[in-house]
Amino acid sequence: MDTIRLNDFNQDLPDKMPVSVIMEKTPSAHQWVDFTYQAVGVVTADGQAEKSVTKIHQQDGVEQYLFTGLSLQLFADECESYYHNLMSPQPGCFIVADEVDDPDEMPTPYLVSLSFDEVHAYLEGDEQVYAVEIPPELYQWCEAFILTHYVATKKTKRKLKDWKTQAQDKIISRDTAS
Repeated sequence: MDTIRLNDFNQDLPDKMPVSVIMEKTPSAHQWVDFTYQAVGVVTADGQAEKSVTKIHQQDGVEQYLFTGLSLQLFADECESYYHNLMSPQPGCFIVADEVDDPDEMPTPYLVSLSFDEVHAYLEGDEQVYAVEIPPELYQWCEAFILTHYVATKKTKRKLKDWKTQAQDKIISRDTAS
C-alpha cells in the first residue's frame, strides 16, 4: 500500500482517542418494562479518565448518564470501513453495550467504533449496538486518519476459470505423453 504525503498536514495522528458515552433512561409505557435505554451521544474526553457512571441530567423522568473511561481506536486495516461510514448519508459513531438480563437494568457501553464491519460482527452476537451522530472532532480526526492511511483500490470482478477445458487439456496431455 502506498502512502500519500500531504503538504502542510500533520501526519502524527493518534490512533486512539478518549471518549465518553451519554446514555438516556426514559420511562416506558410498556406494561412489562419500566424503562427504556438508548445511547444519545458520544463526546471526546480531555484525558483517559477512570471508568465511571455519572448522572448528568434529569427532567420529567428522563435521566442522562455519562459513561467515562472509554476510548475510540482506529486501525489502518479498517480504513475502508471508516471511509464508507464517513461517506454515508448519516455518518455514525457506534456504541456496543452488554446485553442485560433484566430489561430495567441499564446496558453498560464498553466499545465505541466508527467501523461498520466491526460493529456488524457484534450485531450478530448478543450485544446491544447503538448508532449516534458522530461529533465533528471525531469526524475530522477519522477523516485525517483515512487520508493518511487509506489508498482506495479499484474493485475488479474475478474471472471464472473454465474447469472443463483445463481438465480436458490435462487428459489430452497425459494421453500424448503415454
